[in-house]
Amino acid sequence: MFALQGDVREHLQALTAAGAEAVTVRRPEELAEVDGLVLPGGESTTIVKLAKIFDLFDPLRDRIADGLPVYGSCAGMILLADRVDAGGSPLEATFGGIDITVRRNAFGRQVDSFEEDLAVEGVDGEPLRAVFIRAPWVQQVGPAAQAIGHVTGGEHAGRVVAVRQGNLLATSFHPELTGDARIHALFVALVREAG
Repeated sequence: MFALQGDVREHLQALTAAGAEAVTVRRPEELAEVDGLVLPGGESTTIVKLAKIFDLFDPLRDRIADGLPVYGSCAGMILLADRVDAGGSPLEATFGGIDITVRRNAFGRQVDSFEEDLAVEGVDGEPLRAVFIRAPWVQQVGPAAQAIGHVTGGEHAGRVVAVRQGNLLATSFHPELTGDARIHALFVALVREAG
């Protein structure tokens, strides 16, 4: 669990519920020891700055390039994207890895936050309750990536909000806020398959 900023505690609880031995990562030596990593929601520019201050930016980019399984929610999706439409606000770099273009804050401001039930490929059972808070959406999915979840209703119907590429998984919503650990279980399965 990348623990420099964001909803770390909630992700740790969801990972534990999904059967993982969850630990926090704040230093390069801790990053070197993990088999998978979650990039939480938060503020993407702040996470990038903190990753550089804590000497984690380049090591994490390298581990992702070497195949480390990583799941990113909301800001984590932005940080895993190869391309970002920042909508006028600066973002100097991402960790990259997923062949997508994302638009930051695409669904609007904090007051525009919403919840919706949606299906995500690889997650069985009833639809997931997805919580969107200043969330990005995927504007373009490149040939290496796969869209696995879409908004199903309303003015944003059809927008891509969950993607996968190899060992990398990203959602624009916050499953850690719902008490439903199925997205985390999907990620834990990816980590075990990669192991």
